[in-house]
Amino acid sequence: MVQRRGSAMGRVSAGLGVVTAIVMAAALYMMFIYAPTDAVQGQPQRIFYIHVPIATIAFLSSFVLAVGGIGYLVRRSQRWDRLARASAEIGLIFTTLVLLTGSLWGRPIWGTWWTWDARLTTTLILWFIYLGYFMLRAYAGDADRAARYSAVLGIIGAIDVPIIYLSVDWWRTLHPGPVLFTSGGPAMPGSMFVTFMVSLLAFTLLYVWLMYQKYMIESVKDRVAERQFQLAERQAEIREGMAL
Repeated sequence: MVQRRGSAMGRVSAGLGVVTAIVMAAALYMMFIYAPTDAVQGQPQRIFYIHVPIATIAFLSSFVLAVGGIGYLVRRSQRWDRLARASAEIGLIFTTLVLLTGSLWGRPIWGTWWTWDARLTTTLILWFIYLGYFMLRAYAGDADRAARYSAVLGIIGAIDVPIIYLSVDWWRTLHPGPVLFTSGGPAMPGSMFVTFMVSLLAFTLLYVWLMYQKYMIESVKDRVAERQFQLAERQAEIREGMAL
């Protein structure tokens, strides 16, 4: 039964991986060949098709992390904690990529690799929250305490996401206002918008595939840790018996 389940899960993972690779290949083709060159920014604008979807996934990761954290605080179930841990690691990677691609885009457009723009600063804060999450997991000591403390920090990180999104409305920033979903429709040609949506789908599928892989890894880690704890208890009982 367990073997059949593992085989089915392996097929699901492989199928999702193939679909993700196909959609990602289509997105890359559309980014660099299908989509027209922007009349103002030129070729550097193509980073938009990577930067914005990656930012969206970084925010999605933060939301899933918060959901997992709330679930753990309410139910004290390892399943919720595994969900949070898996999403946190992926979120840290994607937030790092957001900052890197933003710098690559900003250099030719703004003339600088970095500026203390409101959106950049609040995104950097999210990156530090992700980093702090893993530091708590590593140094909090007791596993339950680490899970509780990091769950609270993950929820705080999710609160930062709407601040990042609304920063262009609340403060003067170098970032433009909304161009994708406005009352008058997308402020870009249809081919650009379609390319963005395909890219967003590709990175979303990548996130789902990575989450599946990471959740399975965390499940194995938990089972190994439980076996080690049981073994340590048994060895302690044997030593006590021998002492008597």
